[in-house]
Amino acid sequence: MENTILEPREKEERLPRLNSELWKYCDQPGQLIPLLQAAQETYGYISESAIKHISAVSGVPESEIYGVITFYKQFRLRPLGKYLIRLCDGTACHVNNAKMLKAVVEDELGLSGSDTTEDGLFTLAPVACLGCCSLAPVVMINDMTYGRLTPQKLRTILRKYKKEGQAADSVQSEEAE
Repeated sequence: MENTILEPREKEERLPRLNSELWKYCDQPGQLIPLLQAAQETYGYISESAIKHISAVSGVPESEIYGVITFYKQFRLRPLGKYLIRLCDGTACHVNNAKMLKAVVEDELGLSGSDTTEDGLFTLAPVACLGCCSLAPVVMINDMTYGRLTPQKLRTILRKYKKEGQAADSVQSEEAE
């Protein structure tokens, strides 16, 4: 899965796919979940305009759509950050102080629970298990797994990603000028 924020032009190019999904499920019972999945797959999250579009085509009120989105953890109303931090809270990680690691991430990045930083660099997503119990406590950042973490090791890792992300943003800003 791609963890990038789409430019407006790219979103427009993906609209035909969403429209075909809308018509594919139109007037079918249980249509809402597949439509929301298609919107999220298309845009990386479910935008306000996608909700309005789905509501208009399906006849499902926007308030009901928001209710479904907020009920199911798979759906996002905001794009993921460049770096997706999956913090394991399985049994092995839990007993090895995953709660402390969550506090470190929140403190280091200024986050509160499952959230994305203001600069769009990081998204924190606690997960039930990453399947790396022998390395507990474990964090995955995008596709990289970090195990046997201490608060200091995790702070060092997060600062490295923060520095890389800010440097990449700086280069992109210069290229845009």
